[in-house]
Amino acid sequence: MKKILMFTYSMVAYLIAFASILFWIASVGNLIPAIGIDQEPQMSFLWALANNVLLISLFGVQHSVMARKWFKELFARYFPKPIERSTFVLVSGLLLFNMVYNWQPIGGQLWQVAPNSILFYVLYALFFTGWAILFISSFLINHFDLFGLRQTFLELMGKPYTQLQFRVTLFYKHVRHPLYFGMLLGMWATPTMTVTHLVFAIAITAYVIIGTLFEEKDLVNEFGETYKAYQAKKPMLIPFTKWRKGAKQGPVLTKELK
Repeated sequence: MKKILMFTYSMVAYLIAFASILFWIASVGNLIPAIGIDQEPQMSFLWALANNVLLISLFGVQHSVMARKWFKELFARYFPKPIERSTFVLVSGLLLFNMVYNWQPIGGQLWQVAPNSILFYVLYALFFTGWAILFISSFLINHFDLFGLRQTFLELMGKPYTQLQFRVTLFYKHVRHPLYFGMLLGMWATPTMTVTHLVFAIAITAYVIIGTLFEEKDLVNEFGETYKAYQAKKPMLIPFTKWRKGAKQGPVLTKELK
């Protein structure tokens, strides 16, 4: 019964997290006007900015703290280890929904591309391409391990958990963190750039850069020289920005840490 409850818990966490990501995409892309990020301001600029900084800070701190090894070890003292990842996913999903839902419009418009123009469709194509890269990258890693389902399913089946392995595959041949690259592309490729959207994009970019630097340290600690060799050959976030003539293809890490 305990194993069934853990797997059910991981399923609920997965569905909440996945729904929050879809909500985020629909909001920043103004795909559903009623929940679009570019609404009319409801409070003063300073209060709206303070609110938004608090929201992104909560999201960023949670990711940084719960991803650390010491937190995982502390969690395992009091709760079943197989649900650690699902708990991270659940809290992340709730905080992401909270951040997007409560993000306060600031007003002001930096650019507006004419609807039905070529550039309008190009930007939306880049927008959807970015989010597609994010989702595809999660499957290249192992989508169900990343979202905590594999851990509780193996426990349910009575099988030991095994770490994911290095392998050369698709986007990881060109950038170390394609999942984050896709996220950034989805945030910045927009035909309508308001001050609200700009602040959101800058905040997410700062979070990604800081979080990725922490992840890089964890990856070096876990995989040592193998990951250092990969770092030397492939850029961290932007594809095709690091070139080494005559360099052989190095191994690609398909396990993206939290």
